[in-house]
Amino acid sequence: MSFKEIKKTEIEIITDSLAGDAGAFAILVECHVDAVYKFAYSYVRDAAEAEDIAQETFMRAWKHLKKFDREKKFKTWLFAIAKNAALDSIKKKRPLFFSRMAESDDALASLLAPYAEESVSLDRIIDQKILKTGIGKALDKLPALHRAVFELRYNENLKFIEIAEKLCEPIDTVKSRHRRGLIMLREALTG
Repeated sequence: MSFKEIKKTEIEIITDSLAGDAGAFAILVECHVDAVYKFAYSYVRDAAEAEDIAQETFMRAWKHLKKFDREKKFKTWLFAIAKNAALDSIKKKRPLFFSRMAESDDALASLLAPYAEESVSLDRIIDQKILKTGIGKALDKLPALHRAVFELRYNENLKFIEIAEKLCEPIDTVKSRHRRGLIMLREALTG
């Protein structure tokens, strides 16, 4: 469902919700639930946990809707809540890991360059599937904060500035997590 289909702006729906319209907040949930779930999944890599985080996100949003600044984007505010809910969930389950810093932002491209050739041979397709599986397993081992940057950068094709806005983080922090994640990926794939 989109706001064009409803013929109301997001701010009008938020205003209706604050005025006591129980169905208005349900519209907000329906319009954003998929994006919030995908965002949460990029942190925790577990479907059930991502569903719990999405539910917690909307509960927190409903509870604190009066605090929402209508001059800002609702989706940005919602993703900030989702990020905090995901981090809370992660903190309850496992410690965060830290890694040394190095290397440039294009290190992943250079790491994968030998495998990016166009070829239709069966051997090449099998090799690429094996590599993709290896990369997927290596990505699963990354800390959630780093993995979220990779998901947004390479699955959603967002620029670093867009990732920073979505995660409500400084762009330098996002770039740093990307670099650290590249180091960890290289070590996992070559070590």
